[in-house]
Amino acid sequence: MQALRNYIDQQTRSTISDADFTLITAELLPYKLQKKQYLLQAGEVCRYQAFVVQGALRLYTLDARGNKQIHVLGVENMWIGDRESWSQLTPSRYYIDAVEDSQLLLVSCPQAQELVRRVPLVAELVRIQYERNAIAAQKRLHDAIACSAEERYAAFIAQHPTYVQRFSQLMIASYLGISPETLSRIRTKLPSVPVPADS
Repeated sequence: MQALRNYIDQQTRSTISDADFTLITAELLPYKLQKKQYLLQAGEVCRYQAFVVQGALRLYTLDARGNKQIHVLGVENMWIGDRESWSQLTPSRYYIDAVEDSQLLLVSCPQAQELVRRVPLVAELVRIQYERNAIAAQKRLHDAIACSAEERYAAFIAQHPTYVQRFSQLMIASYLGISPETLSRIRTKLPSVPVPADS
């Protein structure tokens, strides 16, 4: 739980009280996923948002040919889940599975709403996360339209330098919306970039 406490303090630039943190931890469900185990499958209702204490996960859809299109790569100190399904209780279109053995903290929508009502720092944290998610989504859309594959990969490595050891080249290519062959060609131009994990 210390990882979550540090995360709240860092994100809100405040220090959460022991009493408020006790309220938070009372609502969270510790959960473990083994590598390749699902947290969510398409067609299910996403009952929980997951805070990643340790490990790595991916959120993706399948196209008509069964190819994975990765939308989110999640590691420590990140939240992962289908927010639409979680808040509206509608069937999800997404899959979430573990790329590494992972330790999570789960929270349901009613639990999160109760915490927002009772703990001011949680309300502030939610506001900050929505703002950052909106900015990230806008930036990703811009990059997909306006930036070359090389520029997207360079920005990805600059922002997430450790991801190449934790996610395969195939996963990174899917996340960036390029083919694995294109990514391989890009990487030959950037020999100093570490080799991605095996597929």
